[in-house]
Amino acid sequence: MFRKTVIFLSFLITAFFVGYCQTQPKSIVGTPAEVVLTPYKTTLLANGKDEAIIKVTIVDKQGDEIFDANNLIQFFVMGDAKIIRIEKSDSGKEKITIVSEENEKQTSFSGTCRVILQAGGIAGHIKFKASSKGLWDGSTDIITVKPNQKINTANDPYLFSKLHIHSTAKPEGKILGADISFLPQLEAKGMKFTDGEIQKDVFEILKDHGFNYIRLRIFVNPANDSGYSPGKGFCNLPHTLEMAKRIKSAGMKFLLDFHYSDTWADPGKQFKPEAWKNLDFKDLAKKVFDYTTHVLQTLKAQGTLPDMVQCGNEINHGIIWPEGNVQHLDSLAMLLNAGMAAVKKTDPSIITLLHIALGGQNAESEFFLDNMISRGVSFDVIGESYYPKWHGTLEDLKNNLTLLQEKYHKPVIIAEYSQLKKEVNEIAFSIAGNKMEGTFIWEPLSTWESIFDLDGKANHFIKFYDEIKNEFLTNQN
Repeated sequence: MFRKTVIFLSFLITAFFVGYCQTQPKSIVGTPAEVVLTPYKTTLLANGKDEAIIKVTIVDKQGDEIFDANNLIQFFVMGDAKIIRIEKSDSGKEKITIVSEENEKQTSFSGTCRVILQAGGIAGHIKFKASSKGLWDGSTDIITVKPNQKINTANDPYLFSKLHIHSTAKPEGKILGADISFLPQLEAKGMKFTDGEIQKDVFEILKDHGFNYIRLRIFVNPANDSGYSPGKGFCNLPHTLEMAKRIKSAGMKFLLDFHYSDTWADPGKQFKPEAWKNLDFKDLAKKVFDYTTHVLQTLKAQGTLPDMVQCGNEINHGIIWPEGNVQHLDSLAMLLNAGMAAVKKTDPSIITLLHIALGGQNAESEFFLDNMISRGVSFDVIGESYYPKWHGTLEDLKNNLTLLQEKYHKPVIIAEYSQLKKEVNEIAFSIAGNKMEGTFIWEPLSTWESIFDLDGKANHFIKFYDEIKNEFLTNQN
C-alpha cells in the first residue's frame, strides 16, 4: 500500500476565458456550472520529480468557458503527490487573479490557470479534485509508475516470434466510422430513425451520409448484476453476432472493441470480469487468448469477421486490473500480446488497433507506446480518443497525431470523439504520410452531440458528414 496524503488548497479564481464551440458563439454567456480539469499527463514516474500540468477552467451547462467567473476553488490531492506551483498559460488572452484563502498575498497575470502537480516516490494512484460551492467538481485520476522497470519478456508465450505469427494486414484507406453499440437498446425501446421525414434503417442513413465503418464494443458477461446490462446482456456475444450481420449486410466495415470486462473499461476503471477473478496470472493470460479466439471464431463461422479489432478500450492505464495495470508493464504487455496473438492466429489480415485515450497528450502517448513496443507488443494502427474537456486543444491533437505518425510509422486514427466534428475530421484526414486516415464518432445516435434527436430524427449535425464525405471520401473508397 502506498502512503496517502491529502492536500487542501483554496484559491479565488477570477477568469476571463476565450470560449470555443462548433456552433455560432452565444451572445449571452451562461452561469458557472462546472470546474473542468484538463490534465496533460495522467501517468507519472514515481521518482519525486515527474510533473503533470493540469489546466483549470470554469464552464456553463453547455460546456462553454465562462468569460467572467468568480468562484472560490479548492484543490484536493489524494495520494503521494503535491502541488508545487500554480501558473499562467502561454496564451496571454485571459486574466486570472489568485488570492490565497487567508488573503496573505495576491497574484495577477494573463493566462489560464495551470496547476503543476509533482509525483512522490511511491508508485500508486493519485486523485486530483477541484471543488467550488454550487458547481460540479472537476477530477482526474493519475497513476504513478515505478521508474526504470527492467524488461523481461522471456516468460511471455504470446510473443509473435514464439508463435510464428506474421501479419498480412494492410491498413490503408479512408474511415468515417461510428460506434453505435447502443442501437439494440434503443430499438428495444421502440426507437425508429428518420432522415428528412423518411424512416429508414439507421445503417442506411449513416451510409447515405458517408459513414463506411461501424464500431461495436463487447463485454465478457454484461448480464451480471455488476455488469454493463444486468439481466439483459446488451453488448454480449449474441447481440454482437446480430449487429455484425447488419453491418455486413449494409456493405460496411466492422471494428470490434474488446473491453475485457463485464462493464465499461476506460482509463479510470478496468475491472476484471467476474468469471476471471480467481485465475492466476498464467491462466488469466490464457483466458484472454482463448476468449478472444472464441469470439472471433464465432463471428467467422457466420461470415462476419471484423475488419479491425482493438484489444482493450482506452488502455493507457492498462487492462484487467490489477495484473494489467500500467504499473506492471511486463504483465500488461503479456495480456495485450495474448489478445493480439489471438486476432492474428484467427486471421492475419485483420487490422489490430491499440487504443489509448490521450488525444492531445503526446508525452504520455509516447511513454505508453515505447514501453509496449519494447516489450514486443505488435499492432497495426494507433488509435486515440479526443474529448477536448480531457484531452486538450485542437492544436494539441494535431501535434500529437502528427508526431506519433512520424515517430512510429504506423497509421494514426481518432478512435473516439464527439464534439468539434468538422475540425476533428479535418485534422484526422490531413496527417502527412498517414496511410489510413479517419475517425470513429462515439455513440452518435443518442449521446452528447448526437446526430439524431431523442425521437430518432436526423438533426443539423448530420450535415457536417455530407461535407466531410465530399471533401475527404468521394472517389477514395
